[in-house]
Amino acid sequence: MITIATHGITYIEPLDGSCEWYWGTDYIHGDLYEAEEAYHDHYPVNCNRLVFVHYPDGRVVEPMKGKMGQYFGRPISYCGKVQILLADFPQSMLRVFQYDDIADQVAETVALPLTAVGNCYNLMLKQYPLMLTRQANDEKFQIIWPETVEFDIGETETFVDRKGDQLYFCRWYEDPDYREEIVVRKYPAGEIAKVIPGSWTAMPNGQIWILQ
Repeated sequence: MITIATHGITYIEPLDGSCEWYWGTDYIHGDLYEAEEAYHDHYPVNCNRLVFVHYPDGRVVEPMKGKMGQYFGRPISYCGKVQILLADFPQSMLRVFQYDDIADQVAETVALPLTAVGNCYNLMLKQYPLMLTRQANDEKFQIIWPETVEFDIGETETFVDRKGDQLYFCRWYEDPDYREEIVVRKYPAGEIAKVIPGSWTAMPNGQIWILQ
């Protein structure tokens, strides 16, 4: 057994896009959109902590510490580097940072006004390429950055990945038995190119397994 000093963060999960990193947060105000709601309701928002644990040695890094009124979203890995989403509510800004573990450096990739999104509900970093996306609860999918795209999707669709000009969504049914399928939509208009029966499972090495 190995003792990992995360200083109070007791749950970690694999970092999307990486075979060697896990991540965890203390969820002091819940998810990102819940922290945004708390801020708008005039509650003091303390920034959550964001830690990364390297496998297999258990090394812990905490590349950034946020300030009062800031809050971290869900990170991912892209091209071997950790990508960090930070909302700065007092400054009304969204920022994406890149952490290079080898160089031990954090660099800002982009800063966007919070007005670029309706709210932070389902605001996610995705790939490929690196994108900031949002899936609103009004059955719309949006790419916020690096381009701006919006189109309608089905009620039970969830965006999972992009490969070039193909966007992949998972869709589920209960009719009456539960089943899933993968909806492939064309970029940028979102028209359906094909539907594949089965459920989507992303593996740590980048492979996608379709379970049928």
